[in-house]
Amino acid sequence: MGKSESQMDITEMNTPKPKKKLRWSALEIGLVVVVILLTIISITMIALYATYDDGVCKSSDCIKSAARIIENMDTTADPCKDFYQYACGGWLKKNVIPETSSRYSNFDILRDELEVVLKDVLDRDHSNDILAVQKAKTLYRSCINETAIDSRGGKPLINLLPNVSEWPVATDNWDSAYGAIWTAETAIAHLNSQYGKKVLINFFVGTDDKNSTVHIIHIDQPGLGLPSRDYYECTGAYKEACSAYVSFMISVAKLILQEKNLTINESQISKEMERVMDLEKEIANATTKPEDRNDPILQYNKMTLTELQNNFSLEINHKQFNWSEFINNIMSTVQINVENTEDVVVYAPEYLTKLKPILNKYTSREIQNYMIWRYVMDLVNSLSRDYKDTRNAFRKALYGTTSETAVWRRCANYVNGNMETVVGRLYVEEAFAGNSKYVVQEMIAQIRDVFIKTLDELTWMDAETKKKAEQKATAIRERIGYPDEIMTDNNKLNNEYQDLNYKEEEYFENIIQNLLFSQRKRLKKLREKVDKEEWISGAAVVNAFYSASRNQIVFPAGILQPPFFSASQAKSLNYGGIGMVIGHEITHGFDDNGRNFNEDGDLIDWWTQESALNFKNQSQCMVYQYGNFTWDLAGGQHLSGINTLGENIADNGGVRQAYKAYENFVKKNGKEKLLPGIDMNHKQLFFLNFAQIWCGMYRPEYAVNSIKTDVHSPGKFRVIGSLQNSAEFTEAFSCTTTEYMDPVKKCRVW
Repeated sequence: MGKSESQMDITEMNTPKPKKKLRWSALEIGLVVVVILLTIISITMIALYATYDDGVCKSSDCIKSAARIIENMDTTADPCKDFYQYACGGWLKKNVIPETSSRYSNFDILRDELEVVLKDVLDRDHSNDILAVQKAKTLYRSCINETAIDSRGGKPLINLLPNVSEWPVATDNWDSAYGAIWTAETAIAHLNSQYGKKVLINFFVGTDDKNSTVHIIHIDQPGLGLPSRDYYECTGAYKEACSAYVSFMISVAKLILQEKNLTINESQISKEMERVMDLEKEIANATTKPEDRNDPILQYNKMTLTELQNNFSLEINHKQFNWSEFINNIMSTVQINVENTEDVVVYAPEYLTKLKPILNKYTSREIQNYMIWRYVMDLVNSLSRDYKDTRNAFRKALYGTTSETAVWRRCANYVNGNMETVVGRLYVEEAFAGNSKYVVQEMIAQIRDVFIKTLDELTWMDAETKKKAEQKATAIRERIGYPDEIMTDNNKLNNEYQDLNYKEEEYFENIIQNLLFSQRKRLKKLREKVDKEEWISGAAVVNAFYSASRNQIVFPAGILQPPFFSASQAKSLNYGGIGMVIGHEITHGFDDNGRNFNEDGDLIDWWTQESALNFKNQSQCMVYQYGNFTWDLAGGQHLSGINTLGENIADNGGVRQAYKAYENFVKKNGKEKLLPGIDMNHKQLFFLNFAQIWCGMYRPEYAVNSIKTDVHSPGKFRVIGSLQNSAEFTEAFSCTTTEYMDPVKKCRVW
């Protein structure tokens, strides 16, 4: 066996050798000294570098933030000419709208990520789950069980239809079996009380605007099958949507007839569905336009049930409509009797006046065809693939999408929408950093303080009104993250859903159960006091809210994440993100709608006449500014400066307050370290993060839709409009009044 190399070395070292004297030359000694000195210098420099502060943050969070910001930017754009392109050009270049989506934005990306978390927690099977969680998971499994759903075809709906008075166009014996006994009071009430479906007349129980501690009956105009009344022009951008809508009706009716083995008379079906469209066009034209419904004081028309009958005597098939019978048909389902002296608030008197002559032009069969169609269209997506496919062309015309959302995404959202407290619990356990609550709470206090102090700057508002505005701002209640009880009170959570019992093989029946459960819960509130401590949102939501009747702002756990917020990212980014959102929601209490409610949430005019007039004059500047933006994606249509006014006021106020709060933070705590790789200061980063929140894109079909239905301006114009009005933005980026982002005339309300 041979020796290893190490063994050989050791052996040689043990062999005796003659001794030699060690002698060093001057050159060798000099070299050693130089090496030693260089080593000392290197060690010293490394030590100095380790402690040297160059003013740049090198933490992993700072590096991640910097990388995200740089990646989203288009640095070739001039920030003073088009700040949206400057902030979002990189994002727009690298992203593509998924085939399943009508739009895609940083908001949607966060929602997509939240849905992944929900899928994960709803997929898990734990034997120790509390009963409410078990029910949520059963509902989810029933929704994703496509095999079971497809095997049942349209039978669940077909079996249910006789309980809803049948659908004339999809049966061959309606006139004899139902025509003689059909009454509008019973039919409209049944759809409302059992399924929460409001057709022809929108009846609901809600908070009394003028006494926010109690609930009251409301009568309003109904929703429509198409996104807005403009679509019923059926010309230009709306022509395809109208055609697809009628085709959708016909396809569903034919499928039901086919499954019932009844004769399919295509010309008859088409004729009846065209008549349904004629009726819906007239209903749409009778509704009041959104821009004429912005004043809550004008909308509030309180009267007794007797006065309702006298003021709005509808006729259907030349038979007087009995309002008392209609309302009691609904409320009897929760054992509540409504006397003729009961107060009712009518939100849409003009609509009810116009509805009377319309209904007299149509037979009971035609009215019933319309009503049941509106009920059926909502349920098509919970049936088999054949039924789902009937809405493909309709979906494409409205949203531009060519594929359905993944089943698991749709189901996760459905369960979240129907069992928000239990899903919120699962989300918080899985993904929410609890200490975020306290950081955000401190930011709310700072921004509220800025809003109150800023009142002194407003020359258009007198001292008396400022005092009351301060009282209201001080009284705003905040809700952050989630209610603690959903994590700790198992009994309360189980009791909330005790009346629900789902079956994994019966998704359709589970949906019907949810509709009935939700509607009864709402109707019962008529005799209950308003719970002002109740949260108006679940926890697993990427959004934020303001409630005028509760004077409450809510920031669910779902939105408390980057780019909006992180306890470890730069404060300039937090203030430009969640700080702006906080300011936005506070300002909603003082926008064109919220300003009409006092600190207790009651619809009371607390303004002097002079300040109210000045508010409207200040607001008109924004109506004109945003109303002059044109959107190429929507065929060059102008935005509605009136319909988006509340959100635009909130955006502008939110940016201003958050920026001032950040300045106050810097004064108190000193300047932050710069982000690596970005030649920008933190004032600029504040505005950049604000803008990047709104990076996004739309499909043209959905742009047309949203310009008519969304009270928010498109993301691009939320950025441009707010920053055109910001002198602080102008200063941060050294813009001049000759440039687009720095117009001479700037709008300001708050």
